[in-house]
Amino acid sequence: MTIPTRAYAAHSPDSRFAPFSFERRDPKPNDVAIAISWCGVCHSDLHTARGEWAGTRYPCVPGHEIVGTVTAVGDAVTKFAVGDLVGVGCMVDSCLTCPSCQEGLEQYCEKGFTGTYNGPTQDTGDNTYGGYSDHIVVREEFVLKIRHSADQLAGVAPLLCAGITTWSPLRHWKVGPGHKVGIVGIGGLGHMGIKLAKALGAHVVAFTTSPSKREDAKALGADEVVVSRERAEMKAHTGSFDFILNTVAAPHDLDAFLALLKREGTMTLVGVPAEPHPSPSVGLLIFRRRSLSGSLIGGIAETQEMLDFCAERGIVSDIETIKMQDIDAAYERMLKSDVKYRFVIDMATLND
Repeated sequence: MTIPTRAYAAHSPDSRFAPFSFERRDPKPNDVAIAISWCGVCHSDLHTARGEWAGTRYPCVPGHEIVGTVTAVGDAVTKFAVGDLVGVGCMVDSCLTCPSCQEGLEQYCEKGFTGTYNGPTQDTGDNTYGGYSDHIVVREEFVLKIRHSADQLAGVAPLLCAGITTWSPLRHWKVGPGHKVGIVGIGGLGHMGIKLAKALGAHVVAFTTSPSKREDAKALGADEVVVSRERAEMKAHTGSFDFILNTVAAPHDLDAFLALLKREGTMTLVGVPAEPHPSPSVGLLIFRRRSLSGSLIGGIAETQEMLDFCAERGIVSDIETIKMQDIDAAYERMLKSDVKYRFVIDMATLND
């Protein structure tokens, strides 16, 4: 028996989203079936649905910031029970046997993890369908416990991508009290970077190209705000940062930020631009033993750690909820940065 599932799908790069029905698999022994309540909207959804990244398989049902309720579990499931509040992020499977998977870093699976949408699955290579739907079935190892209160659940959804994408590098480079940390970009990722770095005890400096975002950044928890186009403001911070998290997904001058790092400081990139960044100056790296690095989402264990940390401190994303039928309009607004700071779909509106 399979699970009839309703969704919204893109059927081509230039088509609008439309209702789409398909069948989810009946839960296998290690599977968890989930009724989806909320699904965040990530810029990756837009890139994939509109064919801006190579390899989109249509019909495409995006969505990898999923919060819902367990409706059934397989016989071998031990961590979850019917009625539990749970989340699903960017991955629904991996090989689980390679060194990266064994270390809890499934996002770096040497055989390739299975994305929550746009597959392929580990067994048959079939396409996966994501959270713009009313149900999903996921193996137990990739399901996460949600401990936030019921009134926070919509704001929890973006933690499954925007939250873990910023948390993982902050934790890997051991950000904490006594550290001066820069967050470049104040958007879906950047606003979570500010919140999490501040909660970890760092002195947080937000960088933006828009003077109008100064007060917004301070309201999110930034101790200081620098307009990166103002040369004097940038120069005042030369050689002073322990760590910079760069969330901008558009090509820009990395040297301007590398020069702000202390000796042995690191700047980590989490945004993937459509065109390459200008090449950074090797001298800026060599003469201060600075590092330029990248980071991809996060493993399941650290995603659970992040969710628990946020639940204890009442941290959620700043969101605007939308109906499923308004997804195309939301995409157009995302392109204009017209959202503070993440759209979240109320999946109950699939009934409308």
